[in-house]
Amino acid sequence: MQTIHGFSPSQQTLTLFFRLPSATKKNPLYSNNNNNNSSPLPIPPLIRRNSTNNKSQNLSVKPNLKRLTSRIVELTRRKQLHQIFEEVEFAKRRYGKLNTIVMNAVMEACVHCGDIDSAFRVFQEMLMPESCGVDSVTFGTLLKGLGEARRIDEAFQLLESMEQGTIVGSPKLSPTLIYGLLNALIEAGDLRRANGLLARYHFVLREGGPSIQMYNLLMKGYINAGFPQDALTVHDEILRKGLKTDRCTYNTLVFACVKSGRMDSAMRLFAEMKDEAQKIDRHDLFPDVVTYTTLLKGFGHAKDLHSVLTIVMEMKSLHDLFIDRVAYTAIIDALLNCGSTKSALCIFGEIQKQSGGNPVLRPKPHLYLSLMRTFALRGDYNMVKSLRSRMWPDTAGVISTAVQVEADELLMEAATNYGQVDVARQILSNIVTKWESMSWTSRGSMVAVRVEALSGFTRSTFSPYLLPQVSLDDPIETIMRPFEEARPLLANLDVKNVPMRFFRDEVVPIIDEWGSCVGIVHREDCNQLNTSLSSVMRSPPRVTTSTSIGRVIELLLEKRYKMIIIVKPPYEYGQTGGYRSNLRAVGVFTSEQLFKLAVPQPVGQEPCICRTST
Repeated sequence: MQTIHGFSPSQQTLTLFFRLPSATKKNPLYSNNNNNNSSPLPIPPLIRRNSTNNKSQNLSVKPNLKRLTSRIVELTRRKQLHQIFEEVEFAKRRYGKLNTIVMNAVMEACVHCGDIDSAFRVFQEMLMPESCGVDSVTFGTLLKGLGEARRIDEAFQLLESMEQGTIVGSPKLSPTLIYGLLNALIEAGDLRRANGLLARYHFVLREGGPSIQMYNLLMKGYINAGFPQDALTVHDEILRKGLKTDRCTYNTLVFACVKSGRMDSAMRLFAEMKDEAQKIDRHDLFPDVVTYTTLLKGFGHAKDLHSVLTIVMEMKSLHDLFIDRVAYTAIIDALLNCGSTKSALCIFGEIQKQSGGNPVLRPKPHLYLSLMRTFALRGDYNMVKSLRSRMWPDTAGVISTAVQVEADELLMEAATNYGQVDVARQILSNIVTKWESMSWTSRGSMVAVRVEALSGFTRSTFSPYLLPQVSLDDPIETIMRPFEEARPLLANLDVKNVPMRFFRDEVVPIIDEWGSCVGIVHREDCNQLNTSLSSVMRSPPRVTTSTSIGRVIELLLEKRYKMIIIVKPPYEYGQTGGYRSNLRAVGVFTSEQLFKLAVPQPVGQEPCICRTST
């Protein structure tokens, strides 16, 4: 879910760093009067500036800012933002002014934790008189944060001000800044705006000629959007332009082949990497741990045990290849998918042994869940119970609520498959009491239905709902609402032009002047009448017409989407040398439609999930 702010970002944050004629004299960024109460983003107490007297008393203390920066990076990985602010405040009281490197690390922590408003407050403080100032890293971090927070209009306005030279610090547009925002957009799956960014600032990226980095990001975008085959089209363009491919290019192409199920093509690229590296003596082209991990995932999904074992043997034969925690996890996942449980346990024991001397190899909770899923399916209750009990002391990182819930559900599944129905029922009762709910899309919900059925549905703690009109395996196009009936609005309209529409509809699709769906607007985002729909719209979640109804329902419930756009694939390569989306919206499916399909189970009726296909 995106964070909903109580004010319009495009109107509140721009006054922080633009030299607007009407605001230059009043904005605290351009005067020494720091008591101005009109600042839209006041500096929180944790980053207040110390007095001059306090700083003079601490001049004798030698700053150790490298240790502070390392500490901030460590806390950032743990997402302990509040602790970071506390330690930075303590460092200010001790040393006085901190340098730009430290404050950039604090901004990166804010972005990593998804708190873009705190990042803006840190940015504002860095711009104040006698502060450390800003550099290109500062602006790059801010652009990345805006992209990840979906505040794209502010990011574009920031770039435009940098281009016009009207921004404090006079930073210059560079490919690094553009690529940072482009990567954030691609990670968010917003290909439409990613292509718009490339079209708008094409001149910056082309200063030194075509860049392989741009094409690598484009391929990554198509893969993230669910169209890995289109990444191969980008590869054809790379070859036509005569660009030199790097290891990232090959790894992205291998990943695209794996996502497409084309393992033969992936292995050809794998062999090509080694041949090219030897032919032109470029060691940076040799496959790395990312390449091997990607292949392992592909062969594991294909249940090709022979190929998995071949890859593992090759990895262990390379003395200069460090097999990290992610690679070990991929090996075990692949072996489990291929049904080789004994081999997986051998590798698991190897990780446990090596992690004693190298803590960075300590497994994540995901690895324990993978093993628990396999043994739960086999009904090995004691093994699942043992893994569950060891997950807390033996894993690295935070064990999230979702992981804890699944661990409990797997223990219930193991007890059920072992024939201990009473134990499984007690675990189910504990789950409902502890977590207060259970998602019907989870694996545990199916086990809960089995437990209820084996118990004769007596003293049931659930209130079942039926979907009598649909089959979950049917394509969504059979029940979708035609796109025209959703009455989309034009993106260039203001909220004040269509206020009653949002009184009636909770979410509305948005189209451009060519009729293409470019976003959706939620009622709660329309908090200012003078705001245009394009500035508050979100990227629309899309699925193709062949997607199953069950999958769409899972997205609505898991991601809490209110509307999903149904489209016709695929992407096509444009004649002008650019890439354009050819996804035509043909329908919508909303949470409101789902609620209308679901009906409560009548008292006394035999429980069922949905109708069977005929």
